[in-house]
Amino acid sequence: MSVFRLSAVSFFNTTPLVDGLREDPAVRLRFAVPSALIDDLISRESDVALLPVIDYQRLPGLRVIPAGGIGCDGPTLTVRLFSKAPIEQTTTLAADTDSHTSVALARVIFDRVFGLRPPIVPLNEAKEDDTLLLIGDKVITAAPADRPHQLDLGEAWKKLTGLPFLFAVWTARGGIHLGDLPQRLSTARERGLSRVDTLVRDFAVPRGWPADIARRYLTEYLKFTVEPRQLEAMRVFHRMAHEVGALESPPAELEII
Repeated sequence: MSVFRLSAVSFFNTTPLVDGLREDPAVRLRFAVPSALIDDLISRESDVALLPVIDYQRLPGLRVIPAGGIGCDGPTLTVRLFSKAPIEQTTTLAADTDSHTSVALARVIFDRVFGLRPPIVPLNEAKEDDTLLLIGDKVITAAPADRPHQLDLGEAWKKLTGLPFLFAVWTARGGIHLGDLPQRLSTARERGLSRVDTLVRDFAVPRGWPADIARRYLTEYLKFTVEPRQLEAMRVFHRMAHEVGALESPPAELEII
């Protein structure tokens, strides 16, 4: 049996997609921060990654496997701007650079909604009055109490475009024969979504999430299927990201398995 090398992030939001793969003999899972997954594909450490969608444009020959992804159709809950002043008064954005997609989405929202292109610095260099971009578990477990002005980037995207948003999607390197892997990924997603209470107990509560919020997060806020509207949103996002300078080259068309 072929063994596929998969990379994904270790945030709670990936558990419905990957928990069912942990015991799959055809899969070897590797975990990293979102921004490192493209490097796993480039270095051939991985055959397939739950790749931030902006990074699809950073390596030729990639193919989208629409067997699962992490997206939203409105608020995300965990991709948010925090500021002491109204968001439209932002002068500098201190970004959690673990996620290339969230940083690029922030650039699109600032440009298209507020007419701003604030300079971006790493989160660990944030100054007292900078707007912060936070992603993932820390938005729930360590949100800054001194920044009352907030903006959910998934909600802002929905208002701007009328589309859902796709943050990450299973993506394969070119030249990899995938066999039945797409079906294995779909089956794992379905199994994960049937075990939400177990995932909350085992993965969210130990990280400091309130159980009720974690359950709503997986069942109401996040979307794990990849359908034509999600793929269209990915195309629109790539185009807008190029227009605001988050992608240097015009985006290539999606190759979908």
